[in-house]
Order: sequence, then C-alpha cells, then structure tokens
Amino acid sequence: MASDTSSAAAAEEHGESAAASAARGDYGKPGEPGGRAETRLDRLGIPHELRWGFIGVLVFMLGHGVEASFVAPVIGQGLGNNAVVPTLVAMYGVAVIIASYLSGALSDLFGPRRVMALGAAIWVIFEACFLFSLHLGSTPLTMASYFFRGFGYPLFAFSFLVWVNTVVPSKRNGAAVGWFYVMFTGGLPTFGSLYAVILIPLFGGGYGGEFRTMASSATFVVAGFLIVWFGVKERQGRSRLAPREKSAGAVIGSGLRLTVKRPKIFMGFLVRLINTSPEYGMFIILPAVITTDLKFGQQRWLLMTVAVYAGNIIFNAMFGTIGDHWGWQRTVKWIGITGSALGLLAWWYVAHWVTPGSSVGFVLATAAGVIFGIMLAGFVPMGAIMPALAPDDKGAAIAMYTTAAGGAAFSGAAVVAIVKPWGGNIGVVWAFVALYVVGFILVSFLKVDADTKGARAH
Repeated sequence: MASDTSSAAAAEEHGESAAASAARGDYGKPGEPGGRAETRLDRLGIPHELRWGFIGVLVFMLGHGVEASFVAPVIGQGLGNNAVVPTLVAMYGVAVIIASYLSGALSDLFGPRRVMALGAAIWVIFEACFLFSLHLGSTPLTMASYFFRGFGYPLFAFSFLVWVNTVVPSKRNGAAVGWFYVMFTGGLPTFGSLYAVILIPLFGGGYGGEFRTMASSATFVVAGFLIVWFGVKERQGRSRLAPREKSAGAVIGSGLRLTVKRPKIFMGFLVRLINTSPEYGMFIILPAVITTDLKFGQQRWLLMTVAVYAGNIIFNAMFGTIGDHWGWQRTVKWIGITGSALGLLAWWYVAHWVTPGSSVGFVLATAAGVIFGIMLAGFVPMGAIMPALAPDDKGAAIAMYTTAAGGAAFSGAAVVAIVKPWGGNIGVVWAFVALYVVGFILVSFLKVDADTKGARAH
C-alpha cells in the first residue's frame, strides 16, 4: 500500500509525490514489498492504518462540539451584550478559514501528524483564555481569545483529512471522506450536544451550568489528540508530503494559485462553502427561536440538535459510497443541494406550523430537521470531486476544499449578520435557499473523468 515508507520513497525517486503514489489504489499482495492484503476496514473506505485516527477525530470534535448549540447566547449573557455576538462569531469564522487553508499547506510541509498536534495545543490554550476572558466580562479579551481558538480545530481535523486523502486509494475516496464526516459530525454537534444535554443540568443549569460544561469539554479534546498521537502508526503522515524541491512559499501559495489557474476549483470551493453555511447560520438564530419563541426550551433544542445531526452521521458514509457508485456530481446535485434546500425549509416551517411547546409539535419539527441533516450528507462526494479536478495538484485542491469547509462558519454568520437586520430570521432562511440554487448551477460544471468512469464501472 502507498502508506509503506519504502514504496513512498520509491515513488518520489521517480518524481512522483507521496499523495500521487497513494492515489494509484494498489494494495499489493501479502509478502510483496510495499504491499499487503486489504482488510475489512479498507473495503469499507477506512484505511486500516488510520483507524485510530478516525476515533481520535470523533472524540476531539465531541469536545469541540459541546458548545455548538448554546455558545452564542452564553457569550451574549457573559458579556452583557447580545449585539456583539454575530461580529465575534464572524471573526472566529475568519480564523477558521485561515486555519482550514493552512491545514493543507502545513500538512504538505511538515506532515499531518505534527499539524494535528499544533491544532490541539492551540485549542486547549485559547479555550482556557476564552473562558477566563468571558468570566471577566471583557469583550476585547473574549473576542481575541475566541478568534485565536478558531485556529485549533481546523488544524487538527482537516489535517487528518489530508492524511486520509494521502493514504486511501482513489477508488474509495468518496467512502473515506464520508467516514471522516461521520466522525467529524458525530462530535460536532451530535455527541457534543448530547453531552451538553446531560452535563448542563448536573452542573446546576443556567449560565453557570453552561459555563462549567464548556470548561469540561477540554477533557475530550485532549483525549482525542492522545488517541491519534499514540494510536496511529502510519508513517507517511509523520513527514513532509510535498516534493522536496518545492519551497515553503510555493507550497503555502499553491492552493490560491490553483484557484486562479483552474476556475472549476473555485466553483468547487463555493459549492463546499455553501454546503454547511446554513448549519452554522441556523446555530445562531435557532437557539432563541426554538427555546423561547416556540417555547420548546433549551433541553428540547439540544435534543433536537442531537437528532438532526445523528441522521447526518448515519448517512455520511452511505452517501460517500453511493457517490462512488452512482456518481459524485449527481449525488451532490440532487441529494446534497436539492435535498438540503427542501429539508431546510421543512425544518423552519414545520417548527412554526406546530403548536408551540407541544410534545407532538416537537417530534414533528425534529423529524423535519432530521431530513435536513440527512440531506446535508449528500455533499460528501465534494471531498472526492475537488482533488479529482486537479489530479496533479491534489494537495492544493484539498487545501481549498478544507478552506471552504472551515469558511462555512464565517459565511453562515455573515449571511445572518447581513440579512437578519432587514429580512429577519425568515429572510435568513430564504437567503440560504438562494445559495443552494447557486450551488446547483455551479456543480453542473464540475464533471470529472474519474467520477464518470467510476459510475459506469458499477
């Protein structure tokens, strides 16, 4: 397999990058140099050597996702100023964008494993600073610390995605990306929100319970990092992935240059940006709507979040595999984009049509939200489309993909900040639907040969 160090070295001697070597998809035969038999995990789309890495990402993102469903109102209450929250979240999103891009570039330079360690350290240090600043009620310190903490999770999680794309054969790229998002979404926000449902009441409820729950989340972040650091023995991700002759400046700027050189990469970037922008945007407006306006309360809102993204977890791997068989572009266009737009509208309108605070209404609103969560999984094949659009510059293409994935936190908050003052919450919802229409048009241009051949082969 390409993860074998001798085969990787041999590939580089012939002018082939480690990532390109991995993409050939030949495991080889047991006993042959650089070869081994496929395991059941390999056939599912999880590289056997990275199995503990997937678990580590799940645990890390659980810790990061604890606050996702309630951090905005907590910040507003802690600072005594709700008006500053959209700006603070948008600034956080800028940090996530930068870190998401750097996760690909730095992984090429230093290896994904080291970059993941850097991301974990940043998260823990600035989480402590953020909580201390919030306790002091200092707006400048809270904004600064929350901004810098935004560098943490993309460097950890998306560097692992680079690692996955480096090791997995191209024929199972869609499934592998799907499993990555099973773990990513499993933590943020699904199991993170479930943890919050249990811990907030145990910590006394209210602002104090929420604050203590957030503080406890660092335990999972550290545990996730340790699982990866000691559990993953794969050698290729421990060292530089980019060709030795490439300078640091060339590697760091490769994604931006590729976007200019290949317009389809920019189109793919926009489609991935649109993918989860509504998710982050709805996390800003829905907590108050569900808990207060519709009288369902915080516990039900957290349970709704768990249910919505549990559906997403279940279908991430499934739609990755469906994309490998049915076609990546087709899956994104009809399931990811069209399905998500309809699911988002269903979630919003069903929640407002049912009787406020009623048990039946809560079940119906949650069921509509689950549809949205499931359809979001239809975007998973974008993680296979992006590198396939630039087979000779996969590292740069992945860097732009991860940038868009992280940038959704900013774009989602930006839509809320721009639209809500004049269009209200309903205007925000329809703005996201309009973005999905744009995505539908853009993805029509993202045809790749590997996708066509793969769909026909099955």
